[in-house]
Amino acid sequence: MHIPSTIERKRDGHSLTDEEIREVIRAYTLGTMPDYQMSALAMAIYFRGMDARETASLTRAMLESGERMQYPDGAPRIVDKHSTGGVGDKVSLILAPLLACDDLWVPMISGRGLGITGGTLDKLESIPGFRVGLSQAEALAQLESLGVVMMGQTGTICPADKKLYALRDVTATVPSLPLLTSSIMSKKLAESLDALVLDVKYGSGAFMKTRSESEALGEAMREVGEAMGVTMRVCYHAMDEPTGRAVGNALEVVESIEVLRGGGPGDLRDLVITLASQVSLVDAGQLERWLDDGTAFAKFREMVACQGGDASSLDDFSRVHPAAVIREIRAPRSGVVSRVDAETVGRACIALGAGRSRADEAINPAVGFDEIVKVGADVNAADLIARVHAANEGDAIEAERRFLGGYACE
Repeated sequence: MHIPSTIERKRDGHSLTDEEIREVIRAYTLGTMPDYQMSALAMAIYFRGMDARETASLTRAMLESGERMQYPDGAPRIVDKHSTGGVGDKVSLILAPLLACDDLWVPMISGRGLGITGGTLDKLESIPGFRVGLSQAEALAQLESLGVVMMGQTGTICPADKKLYALRDVTATVPSLPLLTSSIMSKKLAESLDALVLDVKYGSGAFMKTRSESEALGEAMREVGEAMGVTMRVCYHAMDEPTGRAVGNALEVVESIEVLRGGGPGDLRDLVITLASQVSLVDAGQLERWLDDGTAFAKFREMVACQGGDASSLDDFSRVHPAAVIREIRAPRSGVVSRVDAETVGRACIALGAGRSRADEAINPAVGFDEIVKVGADVNAADLIARVHAANEGDAIEAERRFLGGYACE
């Protein structure tokens, strides 16, 4: 196949055949199609889109680029959750061990930060020693003993998506419906699930800016999943302000631990319960009790230990990654908070070093924001509305300026 001709066809708005899509994914997986050509094709898809057939074909090609997880006969119900991405969205860290308390298997394959949204793997790797690079054999053994594993893609699971995921992050091609659908669903279908709940975000801090766009994405993913025999549940949530009160890798782990111990911000806890109840065998009341009585936190500790992490660090995780500078942001005036713009906070967090501008770039787990005020709160002038955690004073001052640019009080 002549790859430049395929790029040209999509650039000019034509549909690609199933064979063309399979050949592109095969070539990219094998390395015979270089990144610059895939970047050009991804940008063409971003602008020209794909129809339902093309999107399904792309998802199938990504899935078939590697292996699917295999389970023994008689395995428990296998479930997972996926979020389309948000600012401060640390739900997976809480939900996965919580569902495992229900005698379910949760083989959660997650990704790294994408665009302005944080990545579950980056958050988990802020726990000293935590291994996300498990083999399928290791993952299955952990599921059999514990019921939950949180890991990255292995070299054999959707290798095409693993490469393309990193490329999209640094080529401004993330918010594309067919690319999002195929990326999410190829990984989740490779988990051989019985049920999947999707948390589809919309708003300033999401890839889909409007409810209608998010519903188009949710419907596309639902159709692909159901066609593959998976029970699908789709929930839609606004992402105009950060989820919870912390944004940044280690800071979000701190907040996740608070919820796993029965505390934490109400909006985060409510979101976890809402999503978990879509695929659990018990009701929301039992899920809440497992958070309140320490059962879910004990499961999280076990998972951390099983994957090589220092479980003792979870007892006071705020001390693990202290930022060089912590700067308080104070309310400029009194009133009711009307805006804490998620996109603004997300971009400020990336600028602090919590995300990547190149695929091979390291992140700083310590930086970000916490104590973020929620929309609707009454504040007085000079009240604390957030704290910046930064590598130096200059970064902290700039982050405060950015934060206040997305903050409003009436």
